[in-house]
Amino acid sequence: MKKVLRKNKWVWLLFVPLAIGGISFKAAEDYFEISKNLEIFTGLYKELNIFYVDETNPGELMKTGIDAMLKSLDPYTVYYPESKIEDYRFMTTGQYGGIGALVNTIDGEVTIMEPYEGYAAHSAGLLAGDVVLEIDGKDLNEVDPDEISGLLKGQAGTKVDVKIRREGEASPMVVQVERQDVQIPDVPYAGMLTDKIGYIHLRSFTKTASAEVRKNLVELRDNEGMEQLVFDLRGNGGGLLREAINIVNLFVPKGTEIVSTKGKLEEWNRTHTALNEPIAPDMPVIVLVDGGSASASEIVSGALQDLDRAVVVGNTTFGKGLVQQTKDLEYNSKLKLTVAKYYIPSGRCIQKLDYTNRAGERVDEVPDSLIKPFQTVGGRTVYDGRGVAPDVDVEQGEFSNVLAGLMRNHIVFKYATTFARENAEIAEPEAFDLGERYDDFVAYALSKEFDYDTRTEELLARLKEVAQDERYYEGAEEVFASLEEQIAPEKSRDLQKFREQIEYTLEEEIISRYYYQKGAIRYALEHDPVLKRALNVFGEEYIRILNGTE
Repeated sequence: MKKVLRKNKWVWLLFVPLAIGGISFKAAEDYFEISKNLEIFTGLYKELNIFYVDETNPGELMKTGIDAMLKSLDPYTVYYPESKIEDYRFMTTGQYGGIGALVNTIDGEVTIMEPYEGYAAHSAGLLAGDVVLEIDGKDLNEVDPDEISGLLKGQAGTKVDVKIRREGEASPMVVQVERQDVQIPDVPYAGMLTDKIGYIHLRSFTKTASAEVRKNLVELRDNEGMEQLVFDLRGNGGGLLREAINIVNLFVPKGTEIVSTKGKLEEWNRTHTALNEPIAPDMPVIVLVDGGSASASEIVSGALQDLDRAVVVGNTTFGKGLVQQTKDLEYNSKLKLTVAKYYIPSGRCIQKLDYTNRAGERVDEVPDSLIKPFQTVGGRTVYDGRGVAPDVDVEQGEFSNVLAGLMRNHIVFKYATTFARENAEIAEPEAFDLGERYDDFVAYALSKEFDYDTRTEELLARLKEVAQDERYYEGAEEVFASLEEQIAPEKSRDLQKFREQIEYTLEEEIISRYYYQKGAIRYALEHDPVLKRALNVFGEEYIRILNGTE
């Protein structure tokens, strides 16, 4: 035992503060188990690296072990080695050093998906659809895919040579790009929808989020005459807790309870209140949410709902009621780990998945029997354990299988690349209409390889399996074969049947080639069913909802 204590003295020192913090009995029970397993792991790791039949990479081996260990807890507890610190920096600040472009792999080739407007890649003339062949002379066919992003990133002011192949050009070209500090804005777009209704879209909660929202809120109110606000949090996966608190504080009185956190350690049992006077205490607010709205987005939408300060419109949110904190580790690495659950003003926690009682890889939702009702300030009933349910649910059409096939095979992206090469300019985003040129896209799509399964096919395949298991299939083969033939996807038919949603996606992609992200948002606002429904809520319906009489 003395040997264990001597070799793992740092483990004991690490846990001494926990004992002082009020959980000494439980921690003391764990000390020996932790120390024992650390020694076992050290021995195992050493023996693997010395005696395993093939050469091992100690760093990769350790990273794999750490990732597997953390994965058994929840998907939000993550280890960042020094090589991934830029990813962590981007997550918390929205800033990184690089060329300013979104890059992905299409058909095995590294492709520029979107150069960010006004940044280095855009200024150097790189275009969406450009295929990257080499970076500073390194053939990307010989580079690990995980390393490619790192080759493009780097300190501001340094230069990188990017060899690309561009559609319509006879030979590859080399473009020199000077890296710069890239700051992705938290608010990609804000503007007026009508003479009285303003709109702010928030894409993330980095350390500048509340300042950007405040700035745009004041400008729209004071300079554009905004009297009502649509605050769009759809697709916003969250970020920093304090930024969510600061944003809610823009609309609620000083001293209002916004969110509380409860964790294993006493230091995480805290209640966060509004620290400042609000700048829009009485302005009617509608918050747009969907299944991609998570974490900090749910704190903002849920708190404003619980306080009867806003009407929530859209679809039920993701359901992440967990709080993470980052700890510095040795060798410039970091650990982001779940330290608490958060509770919005009504007292509910909207966490949907129960990681505490997970069964191996399977994580179940909080069962219906444990879902509890809570009350908003005005007495409206809301529920925990299922995300934030909107006050006005907007049903939207399903994403068709044919569109999924087109997107999965990048047919829409490739056509937009061809279209942009052949058309020097297009109408403004609000006025752009593909019109008869949709037929050109249909011909293009049919000339390419793409496949998809329909929901009907999936159900028939399951029925066939059950029939075989229950021995009803024999003798019914011809019936099944006939059905399979009749319901098989017919591309020409489906491209017309689902034209509206395909055309919408295609027009948005094309517009982004000319007007970038802001243009795509401007286009979407003209065709957005959730936004249209939200605009109709302002007025008597808004009042009835908050009064609980709707």
